[in-house]
Amino acid sequence: MEITKAGSRPTRRAPDSYFTGTVWQDVIADAPEPARLRALRVTFEPGARTAWHTHPFGQTLHVESGVGLIAKRGEAPQVIRPGDSIWIPAGVEHWHGAGPDTGMVHLALQEAENGKTADWLEHVSDADYALTPAG
Repeated sequence: MEITKAGSRPTRRAPDSYFTGTVWQDVIADAPEPARLRALRVTFEPGARTAWHTHPFGQTLHVESGVGLIAKRGEAPQVIRPGDSIWIPAGVEHWHGAGPDTGMVHLALQEAENGKTADWLEHVSDADYALTPAG
């Protein structure tokens, strides 16, 4: 058993190569192999979002606060709110982030394959981000 004490892992700024806008990440779990679980608390400032990406084993998101958006490739964004849990199947191209005028915090849980949790693609265009949200 290993206990990681609160505050022992610094908050880090998410890399601009995978995100648009200001995004902060706090590691919750980075389980050693053979376990594959990786969990992050991700804080998006208004207008911030991920790039398009996929996950080898899928991803679960759980919204903690704020109002955000999520979209699958080819579909309009959907609004996500506190308490919402979202399952994204393996290999599905998607993005997620804050609304244009609101921040959003979610937990992101995914499994790693050979240490890799995501395949990152191009940044989400302003046009794709601005599509009228469903829901």
